[in-house]
Amino acid sequence: MRTFQASDAVALYDLLEFVFDDGMNGPFDQWWPRLEADSEFDPELCFLVFDNEGRLAGAALSWTSGFLKDLAVRPDSRGKGIAEALLWHVFAIFAARGASHIDLKTNLVDNSAAVRLYLRLGMTEVDWGG
Repeated sequence: MRTFQASDAVALYDLLEFVFDDGMNGPFDQWWPRLEADSEFDPELCFLVFDNEGRLAGAALSWTSGFLKDLAVRPDSRGKGIAEALLWHVFAIFAARGASHIDLKTNLVDNSAAVRLYLRLGMTEVDWGG
């Protein structure tokens, strides 16, 4: 596991597009400048795991506010503890920064495996509604 470097931008974008497949990021040439300019983006809070072939297997992209924006693991790399390792690392980094908690949003219906992981690691569901 290591932190993000600008040379990882294409690999991170490709992973997020592949895993989430929702088109929310837009094209790379719009996504990367938007991410890089975001005041909550800190490369030191984006953690990457690579597989034995050098492919990006998983990533955790966190905002400086203690929000886990994206947690993504390639389907062929799932079940190997990558998401859990990324989460524990995110928890440790933010705890060292004095954060009392980490927030994230997820789809409870279509993401049941992730929800089980979050609950197993001690996260709790909260209502984000107004």
